[in-house]
Amino acid sequence: MFHAADRVLVGVMNNRGDFARARDEGWYRIPEKKAPPSATDAAVLAFYFTRAFDVDRWAVHWYAEVRGHELARRRDLLPDQADHPRADSRYYKLQLGPLIRREPPIPSLRWRRIAFIETTWDRFAAAEEVNDLYVNGADGLYVTLKESGFFPERQYLICEDGMEYTADLAIPCREGVLAVNWDDRPAPRATLRQPAPEEIAAAVARMGGALAPTTRGA
Repeated sequence: MFHAADRVLVGVMNNRGDFARARDEGWYRIPEKKAPPSATDAAVLAFYFTRAFDVDRWAVHWYAEVRGHELARRRDLLPDQADHPRADSRYYKLQLGPLIRREPPIPSLRWRRIAFIETTWDRFAAAEEVNDLYVNGADGLYVTLKESGFFPERQYLICEDGMEYTADLAIPCREGVLAVNWDDRPAPRATLRQPAPEEIAAAVARMGGALAPTTRGA
């Protein structure tokens, strides 16, 4: 049905009302100001469930074919919420085919903040966990670290001195989080830039060793 290079957009589903609309009415909304590039050309939309979905939280369980899109004001999409502060904001309305259950689901091994994930159908079909979905210049290093038992996270939010940074790769350790970036953008102190695997292994050892992802679902 889908081809390997087809774009897949994973969106956050944080309430049951929006999921019911996707399932029963066949549409999903994305704020125009926050929409990622693939909002208008994705072939597939998948849903990452948050805490609102109880035992199904922190995982991708459902996806659907995207059959079209249009721009609309929130008040037109949700007329029963016409007094909402963002009633006049514009949203992309993605028109969806029937929802398909992803078996097995794609879990996040740790609790973490996730925005949109832009990926491809071949990655989506093969993913064992959420980190497998990301696409960036650190792909090879990510696989090496994962196979070495370092439990790396991708596009991981780190807070330091009141600032927020997103690391291309991050390894939670017993004495902090080791960040790895593939470019020169601002980052936490001690971030490694395009390091070799042995540099990462040494840094992880200095930080007390990698933490296994034991907090999923907390």
